[in-house]
Amino acid sequence: MRIILQRVNESRVEVAGQMIGEIQKGLNLLVGITPSDTEQEVAWMARKCLELRIFPDSSGKLSQSVQDIEGGLLVISQFTLYGDCRKGRRPSFDQAAPGAIAEKIYEQFVTKLRASGLQVETGQFGAMMNVYIENDGPVTLILEREAERQIP
Repeated sequence: MRIILQRVNESRVEVAGQMIGEIQKGLNLLVGITPSDTEQEVAWMARKCLELRIFPDSSGKLSQSVQDIEGGLLVISQFTLYGDCRKGRRPSFDQAAPGAIAEKIYEQFVTKLRASGLQVETGQFGAMMNVYIENDGPVTLILEREAERQIP
């Protein structure tokens, strides 16, 4: 899994001109999924997103998580995070999971986040979306976790 995590003042997503998800202070998460991702990666990534201390306390030190501030999360599926642009002029998306697999893993990830009790909004899987992000800081991080390979 690969996630572009952005600390936001607000974020929203629209499909066909209709707003389908909106948060105020919190995290905007663009989520890319590979075919080898498992529940282990999903659990690790959800925990990391919820516990990462990137929000300032009263002294300005980054010591609070989205849970600490009771922020929201806007989760957008983003297969293009696995676009490989090293060859030619058109990205290859061979590393991205096919839609049916990716959607199942994406839904597992959203379910894990919702278990936190925080507001979790989503885009529409597979749809053309307009995502509006007011980045706070800006603070933008790349989180990545590959499935652990079994050693024979």
